[in-house]
Amino acid sequence: MKRKLSFRQDGTFTIVQFTDLHWMDGRAEDQRTRELIERVLKEEQPDLVVFTGDLIYTGPVSEGETPCTDPRQAFRNAVAAVDKSGVPWAFVFGNHDTENGVTYNELMEIALEHPNCVAEAGPAELAGSSNYVLEIEGNDHSAGAILYMLDTGAYSGLKQIPGYNWVRQNQIRWLTEQSARLNPGEDKGQPKRPALAFFHIPLPEYAEMWATQVCYGHKHEQVCAPFLNSGLFTALVEMGDVAGTFCGHDHINDFTGTLHGIRLSYGRATGYNTYGREGFMRGARVIRLEQDNPSFDTWLRLEDGSLLSEQPIHTPTPAADPQH
Repeated sequence: MKRKLSFRQDGTFTIVQFTDLHWMDGRAEDQRTRELIERVLKEEQPDLVVFTGDLIYTGPVSEGETPCTDPRQAFRNAVAAVDKSGVPWAFVFGNHDTENGVTYNELMEIALEHPNCVAEAGPAELAGSSNYVLEIEGNDHSAGAILYMLDTGAYSGLKQIPGYNWVRQNQIRWLTEQSARLNPGEDKGQPKRPALAFFHIPLPEYAEMWATQVCYGHKHEQVCAPFLNSGLFTALVEMGDVAGTFCGHDHINDFTGTLHGIRLSYGRATGYNTYGREGFMRGARVIRLEQDNPSFDTWLRLEDGSLLSEQPIHTPTPAADPQH
């Protein structure tokens, strides 16, 4: 039976986002990842952990390197520290989890073997796997908050459209239906419950936000969003309940900002068995919800144990007025 999620008696609910572990085979880099996870859990004492994709790396490796030969065991090892801690955990898939040697269904079956996993495979008719909803109950058994989990897929698969996949129309329809069913708000004479959304690949609007809005944090690489914009962000705005979104994928971006009323945030890459940037420590993003509060607080917890709540401010350069 899946564990229930609920706000604490003090009205708070803390989520730790780990992203891009890229676990392979227990090599030294993987052990450093495990130590970081354990350190963050100890410091933050979260109520839920969310892995936003690429828990394991099953893609190609450089010449002379050893690929992930047992992705099933790698997945078990990647989540072991969190599951052992007793903290409930959820996840969405990334683009590297199932490139070789394992399928979505196989990894989901392994995940659901763990007693503290609260993830779901989601409807079989939708694109991808790991499309599901988690509800957080209020500490007085009242309505609390909602978490939308979405599979952003892997690669386009179409010759005419290179690059990464996009959230498909059947996923967006399902998402808006879930919001209308679970969070009707004024239609039922009550305020909407605050909601958050988690996925792996950033939306194109992350780049738009960096270019047009004040942002906090770092952008050390381009926003690797899909070339095709399927309209997910528009759906989130129209739903009216999503206060923030959280992604991974781009390991040396961690910025956050607000676009059209929704706060878009990157996590901080957690895994050592992948690319990074000198001086850019691995870590995790922390999200603090308060019951009956539509907004949230967020900060970064880094590998050295430090807390990073105030980051560099990026102010976009005003664009020249168009000539008519």
